[in-house]
Amino acid sequence: EFGMDGKKGSRSTIDVPLSRGNSRVSLSAFAYVFSELVQYCQSQIERGEDLEKRLLEAGYGVGLRTLELLCFREKGCKKEKNVIQILNFIRTVVWKSLFGRPADDLQISHSKKNEYYIYDEEPIICKYISQPNSERCAKFAAGIINGILDGAEFPCEVNAVRSKEKVVFVISFGQKVIARENS
Repeated sequence: EFGMDGKKGSRSTIDVPLSRGNSRVSLSAFAYVFSELVQYCQSQIERGEDLEKRLLEAGYGVGLRTLELLCFREKGCKKEKNVIQILNFIRTVVWKSLFGRPADDLQISHSKKNEYYIYDEEPIICKYISQPNSERCAKFAAGIINGILDGAEFPCEVNAVRSKEKVVFVISFGQKVIARENS
């Protein structure tokens, strides 16, 4: 076998492990790319509700790929079977990987058994966006959560709601997930 340098017996490109390296992106670069995504989505729609749908769809794809990448990178990555475990994985590992810090809190709804909340007091996605539009742009992160949960076989609906100075991601699981959880 010939490797990267053309010499026999050296390692090939495929054999070289993925390095973790410095995976941080500057805030200005992230803000620019995200604003371009929002502008592109706005150019493709006619109503504001359609923008939310487009951002959810874009986030969903990112969520599926993020789940795959993080499971590949984590050495002992196992399939989560518990709702709390997968939500805690999203709140800590995923949030830290994507946004540089874990989300602020995870709570269970007291009124609905199938509803959970992830709180983020300083969402990086909404950092440079004016108040009325920040909830719409938070739909992108809701799509990421939805993609991760669907990819991990926890079908649900995720909504982003602005509450005072924080964004609350409301996660409503289907009856199959709740039945699986209770069995």
